[in-house]
Amino acid sequence: MARQLHVELVAVEEKVWSGDADMVMARTTEGELGVLPGHAPLLGQLAEPGQVRIKHSGGQEIAFDVSGGFLSITATGVTVLAESCTPASAQAAH
Repeated sequence: MARQLHVELVAVEEKVWSGDADMVMARTTEGELGVLPGHAPLLGQLAEPGQVRIKHSGGQEIAFDVSGGFLSITATGVTVLAESCTPASAQAAH
C-alpha cells in the first residue's frame, strides 16, 4: 500500500482542509516545492500570491489560493499556515 501525506491547511481563523494526499505542491519564496511522502523536514515561507495544490490518489487535485504564511513539513505530514486561503475553483465557478 502506498504511503500518504497527512495534510492540514489552516487559515488564521479556521481549518480549511484536512486529509490524506499523495502529493502537495506549493510555491515558496525559494521556489516551487513538491512534497511526497518521506520528504525531509522543512519550514518554508509561502510566496505571495501563492497557490497550494493537493493531489489525491486517482489523480484528483484541489487547489487553494493562499496569501502569506508558512509551509511546515514533518515526519507526520504537511501543515500549511496561511494568513488567508480560498478555494481556487471558486473563481471559475458559475
